[in-house]
Amino acid sequence: MKTATTAYTTLASPLGDLLLTGEDGSLSGLYLPPHKGAAEIDVRWRRDDDRFRDAREQLTAYFAGALHTFNLDLAPRGTPFQLRVWRALAEIPYGTTVSYRQLAERVGNPNASRAVGLANGRNPISIVVPCHRVIGANGALVGYGAGVERKRWLLAMEGALLAN
Repeated sequence: MKTATTAYTTLASPLGDLLLTGEDGSLSGLYLPPHKGAAEIDVRWRRDDDRFRDAREQLTAYFAGALHTFNLDLAPRGTPFQLRVWRALAEIPYGTTVSYRQLAERVGNPNASRAVGLANGRNPISIVVPCHRVIGANGALVGYGAGVERKRWLLAMEGALLAN
């Protein structure tokens, strides 16, 4: 059985260079290095800027404030629970935030805030699957694999209301 070769590209952004990865025509990773848990370019991967044309164009439009909803084929890898959390993340509208508890309620387990937080932290497709839109119950910015300052920047760019 032949395994898919991981393709990758990089994209300059206002937050630094993004690393995009994918297989079989889908986006499987988007990382803001240095990112806790981020993939690193492997010598077996092949650079393919054309393969990520749509993702690059949509991300560029997002950072310009012209795109609020991504339309990309995504293929994150995770447990069934993580996938459920990541689907719920993708439904959080641009410019809004939810708490970890609210996200836990959305995935059908209101007592799973901690597990939701762990799944949120392992989201392999940041920005497109907007884990930055999840905040603490008191409105505080809490954790972000690429750093809280980047989370603050993303939420400010989107016009999300934050607690002082």
